Amino acid sequence: MVNIEIDGKKLTVEPGSMVIEAADAAGIYIPRFCYHKKLSVAANCRMCLVDVAKAPKALPACATPVNEGMVIQTKSKKALDAQKSVMEFLLINHPLDCPICDQGGECELQDLAMGYGGDVSQYVEGKRVVADKDIGPLIATEMTRCIHCTRCVRFGTEVAGMRELGATGRGEHMTIGTFIEKSVDSEVSGNVIDLCPVGALTAKPSRFTARAWELQSRPSIAPHDCLGSNIDVHYRRNEVMRVVPRENEAINEVWISDRDRYSYEALNKAERLLNPKVKRDGVWQNVSWQDALELTATNLKRAGQGVAALTSASNTTEELFLLQKVVRGLGSNNIDFRLRQSDFSADAQAALMPQLGLSIAELENLDATLLIGSNLRQEQPIAAVRLRKATRDGVVMSLSTVDVEWTFRVAPDVVDADLLAQVAGVAKALVDAKGSDAAEFSAAVASVNANDSHNAIAEQLLKAEKKAVILGAIAIEHPHFASIDSLVQIIGKLSGASVGMLTPGANAAGAWLAGAVPHRREAGHAVNNAGLNAQQMLASSQKAYVLMNVEPELDSVLGEAALEAVKGAEFIVALTPFADGKVSEYADVLLPIGAFTETSGSYVNAEGTFQSFAAVVPAKGEARPGWKVLRVLGNLLNLKGFDYVSSEDVLAELQQALKAPGASDAKWIAPKQLAGGKAVTSQNMYAIDALVRRAPSLQQTTQARRGQGA
Repeated sequence: MVNIEIDGKKLTVEPGSMVIEAADAAGIYIPRFCYHKKLSVAANCRMCLVDVAKAPKALPACATPVNEGMVIQTKSKKALDAQKSVMEFLLINHPLDCPICDQGGECELQDLAMGYGGDVSQYVEGKRVVADKDIGPLIATEMTRCIHCTRCVRFGTEVAGMRELGATGRGEHMTIGTFIEKSVDSEVSGNVIDLCPVGALTAKPSRFTARAWELQSRPSIAPHDCLGSNIDVHYRRNEVMRVVPRENEAINEVWISDRDRYSYEALNKAERLLNPKVKRDGVWQNVSWQDALELTATNLKRAGQGVAALTSASNTTEELFLLQKVVRGLGSNNIDFRLRQSDFSADAQAALMPQLGLSIAELENLDATLLIGSNLRQEQPIAAVRLRKATRDGVVMSLSTVDVEWTFRVAPDVVDADLLAQVAGVAKALVDAKGSDAAEFSAAVASVNANDSHNAIAEQLLKAEKKAVILGAIAIEHPHFASIDSLVQIIGKLSGASVGMLTPGANAAGAWLAGAVPHRREAGHAVNNAGLNAQQMLASSQKAYVLMNVEPELDSVLGEAALEAVKGAEFIVALTPFADGKVSEYADVLLPIGAFTETSGSYVNAEGTFQSFAAVVPAKGEARPGWKVLRVLGNLLNLKGFDYVSSEDVLAELQQALKAPGASDAKWIAPKQLAGGKAVTSQNMYAIDALVRRAPSLQQTTQARRGQGA
């Protein structure tokens, strides 16, 4: 450790750390623009100049390592004069746009200019003007405001792995841009908005809509992937205006994906369902909640064991728990959220819930990682950011059916239509390498031949200290998922690697725990007679369907074919925030429920962490939180145990049940197939749920248009 002194405060700090890091840890503020704790040191803004004893000039705190006995002054005349001089230089070409700038009120330059700027400038020449370019639907540019801190450039190079922005020219002629005419809309590109200390890069969808001081903020959890990124939702007069990241080092650090940042646009669309509706003689009519729920209860009672519930991993744990209580109270076990899965034969051997098998933060410290059936950038963008760090010292390997444009080195990167055969090959390579220690598994893969890629993967897994095998959505949706799962367990046991999944949706783990699957109740307790899974429910018509946050024609792997079964039902009730789409064609009752910002609840992320959140704004119109609708429906059905006052009461009941779970670790059974199965491609990241499908800016991105065949 090194002993230093900053502003008379004696500190003991890590050797090799920079002065600015030591000051931040001690709560001593040093002004800065280019420095960011998650980026490399550039030292090009010079705003953090400090007075170091025995140094002839002021030194940049971000690039000056601490030394034993160092004495630093951050507020001496020497330091303040240097900082004020730098501020004068920065303001030379900066336009007086504060009254119309979206960054006004939360601008780092604005704040520091008040503290370190002068009221009169010595500079009287014409200011520099930079022509703006359209860089896509997500980010608005005003590059005349740019102070060349290069945070955005370093983010693309060091964090995202996509060099979308760069600097050209020198001195006054330096500009930040895309080199060629190209949009900036990769899956995490919106983070440059938060990094930009001025108003050069701002969010295009919320441009000119609100001033920073008009907005209120409440914490929430992102609803689109299983990491559970922490977010702050900004709103004004009960309308969500924007979403920004909330720091959580254990999960999303300080980043969020563009999907999490911009999907809020759908919340304010005219297509929102604002009133309960009933279809009478083919015509939709607005009705009271009492009439809609009584009609629903009557028809569900009549259907009884013929009720089938299809739900979504975007629903809260509380909503999923109450939905399965309603369905099972009617005598049915037909409930499922896995609309894109086609092989359910692994259900009996499944663990209590699908999870990563290690903490999210540990991803960046892995020595060897094997991704199986995962387009990680699309499925879990923030996990890809984490895993990219692991490639600095470790290796990432992949088996997939799609050719992924990786942002980090992946080798071997095996792309083959027969994913099952490739997984079997790696298992065989490990069985061969372990010899007699793998005797219990040798018969299962005896007919498999391992190739050079399989042997290379096995070698890396065996020699690595920290290692993981991770299944993605492509593997989970494979027609022989059960066999892949069995083979992956062999790989994990023989290599000593942790085995886990990165599941689609925000709350797949919560759905399993809540009992939103046909073969288990809450807490993993088995049912006497397993119900129908999602594919069986959509293969033939059931008496009645309950659709919660689901559009079968878009969410099911069957596509439009799923509607044939649904339309044949005697009764269909849809609990949904939206009234557009085909739901109005086949539903009999529409019940408006709140979106994720309009309800309290919780998600369970990939590492098994419960993350609860409160409603940010009231639900639109007559819409109600989903858990409240289900609570009242349960009471109208005369079911016991629906006397909840809050969503916390619902969660408390589930967590009490989890103290004695009915399932624990996954059980191994020999794989039934070692090759074959139709190749599965990854779902477009901007088509995964109702919110992102209705977010206009996301649908204009390159990735969305690629998925639409544009």
